[in-house]
Amino acid sequence: MNIADRDPALRPLLDQLLSGSDRELIEPVLADLGEIAGGELDELAATADANPPVLRQYAANGDRIDEVVFHPAYQRMSELAFGRFGLAAMSHREGVLGWPGRVPHVVKYALSYLFVQAEFGLACPVSMTDSAARILRLFDPDRFAAEIAALTSTDVDRLATGAMFMTEKQAGTDIGLTETEATDHGTHWTLRGHKWFCSNVSADVILTLARVPGQGTGSRGLGMFLLPRLRPDGGRNSLRIDRLKNKLGTKSMASGEVTLDDAYAVPVGDLSRGFLQMAEMLNVSRLSNAMRAAALMRRAVRESVDHTRGRAVFGQPLFEQPLMRVTLLPLLLDAEAALGLVLEAAAGLDAADAGDGQAARLIRVLTPLAKHTVCKQARHVTAEAMEVRGGNGYIEDWINPRLLRDAHLGSIWEGSSNVIALDVLRCLRREQAHHVLAEVYLQRLTMLNSAAVKPAAQDLSARWAALRTRADELVSGDDFTAQANIGRYADDACRTVMATLLLEQAGREIAAGLGYRKLLVAHTYLHRMLAAPPVPAPPALAALDQLADGGWVGEDLAQAAYDAIAGPAAA
Repeated sequence: MNIADRDPALRPLLDQLLSGSDRELIEPVLADLGEIAGGELDELAATADANPPVLRQYAANGDRIDEVVFHPAYQRMSELAFGRFGLAAMSHREGVLGWPGRVPHVVKYALSYLFVQAEFGLACPVSMTDSAARILRLFDPDRFAAEIAALTSTDVDRLATGAMFMTEKQAGTDIGLTETEATDHGTHWTLRGHKWFCSNVSADVILTLARVPGQGTGSRGLGMFLLPRLRPDGGRNSLRIDRLKNKLGTKSMASGEVTLDDAYAVPVGDLSRGFLQMAEMLNVSRLSNAMRAAALMRRAVRESVDHTRGRAVFGQPLFEQPLMRVTLLPLLLDAEAALGLVLEAAAGLDAADAGDGQAARLIRVLTPLAKHTVCKQARHVTAEAMEVRGGNGYIEDWINPRLLRDAHLGSIWEGSSNVIALDVLRCLRREQAHHVLAEVYLQRLTMLNSAAVKPAAQDLSARWAALRTRADELVSGDDFTAQANIGRYADDACRTVMATLLLEQAGREIAAGLGYRKLLVAHTYLHRMLAAPPVPAPPALAALDQLADGGWVGEDLAQAAYDAIAGPAAA
């Protein structure tokens, strides 16, 4: 099975977001990776999940080696991710996959989205390797040219993988409580402390934070350091892997606890801005989390559609039964909306990296919005998909338990949902992000030319105006009320972004002669947001095959979906 071919939303989005040359270049890669993810990679992922890595702390002669031993299936997946497809290198090294320059972020996230539908755990080392290269390029490219080259290698024998060791027992949410101490020795520094949750624990290039003497308290006192696995003389660095974590999910990838015992380290960039530099790595990792959540949703939806088509109950396939269609419809909508948001953010990252100031402001708030809402949605979608499969969905022979376990991590890694919501509040207060959102998407709604999309565009315009006013009230009110309400606001704002993007894409597909399928999706998604109570049988139930697989939908059905919400929306 080629999973790229099974995704009705992916290629039309890429048609709009990529230049003609980039779209032409990605097509054979979509076909290649889509087939591998639906076959070989899927089998490797199941094997690696059932055979997690083990820690070998001592050699036979008693020497401390702290070696993580991976199953050959994980090693083969690493060859595919880092080598054949260059997922960690393509944003930094020219010529990956035949691109004349660096690969756009949109391409990287689209390909990663396909990869993660088969294997979630390895996506963490891939993302951190990519992010580590980005941070070193941004803040200290000359000093770390060799490390950047190793992190971006597509030759797995020369590859260095990256990691971010931040969490300590007392310093997770409040990173300012970090206790690891840095000592300056003139030519280098040493770090002493304990890191509590270190994913890709056997990484070659580790970025971490430590307290710099005389620099102050809290996060202001933290500097960023590069902690290599090997010292410059080739010997082991003095960091000990105390044990590996026995995790609920991502079992293929090793996470552990690490003690730094005067470990060799080199400062990165401006030591007085260590936390701010690390925040850049966090933001990119958070967007990767949203991408992975979208991929898990898409895989869960595909599993549910295939199961219900092949399972007959009371003489009729489950897929044809009305209540099952009601169950599947919101899962399809959430998966498709999430993909649109992830690729929108990726396009914004491309524009921001090219110097677009407004895009930089937009991506700054889109990232926590996506992390907050899409990762939560993945938990719900994968749980519903497990129930759709019934008893088999609860059995480890099937993929549903793994999807469910992995989905829960997205809301925890790189900041739990509450932490992310408070970051959204910070964006509203410091950068007036609610005005940026409203300005950008109201303008884009006014540019929609198709008469078929204009009524919904007016509804969304009114919603954006209301969200802007609501955010003004939040930031001007007392802090307790603002913090208490920001989570709900983040969800509402994120869903409104996704609804706007669905409608915008619907207009593009209508103009391209692709029919009204996307408009049916957009209207039905909007219906879920605005109609109270919703109608018991949305018109989209009649076209569930087209929503699941793609295909022609007429204007009349899309209009019927809007008519179901016109009254509540107008009110």
